[in-house]
Amino acid sequence: MQDKIKNIESLEELQSLYTATFGKNGTMTLRLREMSKMSADERVELNKENATLRELFKVRQTELEQAALMQKLKTEFVDVTLDTEPKNRGTLHPLTETLSQIGAILESLGYTMWTGPEIEDDWHNFTALNTPSYHPARDMQDSFFLDNGNVLRTQTSAIQIRAMEGNGVPIKMFGVGRTYRKEMDATHSPMFGQIEGLYVDKIDAHITMSDLVATIRTMLERYFERKLEMRIRPSYFPFTEPSIEIDIKWNGDRWLEIAGAGMVHPNVLRNCGVNPDEYQGFAFGFGWDRIAMLKFGLDDIRQFYDGDVRWLKNSGFEA
Repeated sequence: MQDKIKNIESLEELQSLYTATFGKNGTMTLRLREMSKMSADERVELNKENATLRELFKVRQTELEQAALMQKLKTEFVDVTLDTEPKNRGTLHPLTETLSQIGAILESLGYTMWTGPEIEDDWHNFTALNTPSYHPARDMQDSFFLDNGNVLRTQTSAIQIRAMEGNGVPIKMFGVGRTYRKEMDATHSPMFGQIEGLYVDKIDAHITMSDLVATIRTMLERYFERKLEMRIRPSYFPFTEPSIEIDIKWNGDRWLEIAGAGMVHPNVLRNCGVNPDEYQGFAFGFGWDRIAMLKFGLDDIRQFYDGDVRWLKNSGFEA
């Protein structure tokens, strides 16, 4: 038997012999069933034979497998010039890549990223941001209120409040996250992404409106990778004073609103325990969905969420 095992030339033959020996009705299996009728010496010899045969099968299997591999290596080869990546690889969603790019730009300017809860209380979402009880933003037609009085976050400005409450001032941060409003059309979604920036320092640090505009210009021009013509318009936000809106010229003479901003309102600083006679700063906010629309040439923000794999594959971002 031992010589027979050593002389087998294929794995198929070896498997066939193994089954005939150790299978349910194999020769060795039947002999082992009769051990109770054998003398002690006969049992010892049978156990030795059983162990020896099993080891021989294992060794010969390894030898045959190694020989088969060597033969395969002689007849097959790997073309190292072929692309090793799979053809159907995944891609990063354009909104994910947009957030990553803008976040990297702001971090390079010294800002630290913060996040916050998407379900907010009245204080952080409205009151601390100097939003009076009669402000339209509190209206049920604009905000998603819950039964307990909380609200689905309408703006990431709430993260600024939490950052100043938690870290104090001076502070240079930006908050990112999803926000929710009762809006739905080609340029608005009931759920959309916002980025809010905040920079507060002592008054003698001379943080001005010019610094605010320069920050936004730098961020946008780095993101769009081109020089931009910007227009500043006076506006109103309860949490900044003075307040501005910033437009950029796009596709010829078309002006597009891109961001809201302003100097942090003294009441907002007071609500966070900061003395506005000692500190000042600026804040800005914009939807990263909206600027991604411009970069990708979309007319309808809903295209980001409709799951069209054909469009996503051609978005230009590969994981």
